[in-house]
Amino acid sequence: MSSKSLSVGYNPINKSNIFTSGDCITGQITLDMEKRCTIDSLCIKLKGKAEVKWTEHYGKQSVTYHAKVKYFSIKQFVVEKGKGNTTIGQGCNVYPFTFQIPAQELPSSFKDTYGKIVYTLEANLSRSMRVDSKVKEKFTLSHNWNLNSDPTLMSPQQDITEKKLKLFSSGKVSMDTNIERTGFHQGEGIKVVASIHNKSSRDIKPKYCLYKKCSYFAKGKRKVHTKDILKEVGDPIPPSAGQTVTRVITIPPDTCVSILNCIILRVEYRLRVYLDVKYASDPEIKFPIVILPALQGPDGEHLPAYPTYGSEGYAFAGSDMPGGTGFPQNPAASGPFAPPPPYGTYGMYPRLSDFNEKS
Repeated sequence: MSSKSLSVGYNPINKSNIFTSGDCITGQITLDMEKRCTIDSLCIKLKGKAEVKWTEHYGKQSVTYHAKVKYFSIKQFVVEKGKGNTTIGQGCNVYPFTFQIPAQELPSSFKDTYGKIVYTLEANLSRSMRVDSKVKEKFTLSHNWNLNSDPTLMSPQQDITEKKLKLFSSGKVSMDTNIERTGFHQGEGIKVVASIHNKSSRDIKPKYCLYKKCSYFAKGKRKVHTKDILKEVGDPIPPSAGQTVTRVITIPPDTCVSILNCIILRVEYRLRVYLDVKYASDPEIKFPIVILPALQGPDGEHLPAYPTYGSEGYAFAGSDMPGGTGFPQNPAASGPFAPPPPYGTYGMYPRLSDFNEKS
């Protein structure tokens, strides 16, 4: 006597099929039996966990770093063990279930080479004299960000950089740059306004790079992995010229959201604005960016990201814009970007040398 199949499924909560903490998730276990048979127990678990793992080599020795965090594990019995054997009829047997996802601070779903944050439904069928049958079904959970009520995410950012040139170039270049806020939705545009003064003997080009930085923590060690999301290049600014240029950097809609509330895994973003100066190191400004889930309508469908530039439109780099350097002076709030207490021993993140190369 054996089952043809054991499966577990859940009902989409909305058009985007993305859950948040506190939501109810409903579904069913389907048990298809070839014949009538007796089972010991049948249960369903709702689980959430984060895990990181990587290996480092020290000469001939290899060390694996591994850490795991369990957020919750909730079990429901359809047939409870120890309550007597239960006979299941031939054919398709369907058992509905309902869970409430714990209303706690949960990080968004994530997976890459060195770490993952996963939320699953797991059904387990136990029968005498047989190995248990298990099936899993993952579902996507998104951290419940609130852009409008979080003053840190709404904080504008502004910075200035200046560099004196030597050797093959002479003079000085400076850049005063601002962005409207810190938090942006997937698919949204980041309006970058830069007042650039080229008091040098060579052309300079404004460049933009949005990159992701993933950090993994285990056994007192940290592993950092970076990846460019996009790069863009503005028009050159000639010697002895000053321009205010505006460029909208659009976040790809499929970019992973920021993860800042997991103690073993962290996903951060930086927008690097820099001036490409030949035969010299590039003056640069880095803005921390929080990428939020795409906007959703009443039924959970993804909405087009609203523009950041309003009705006046925008001009791409290289165009002359009125105005000078009177940008907002609000410094970027450091709230969500400060490492949580367990990270304190790791200090500052290392400088990313690959972004110093000309591109």
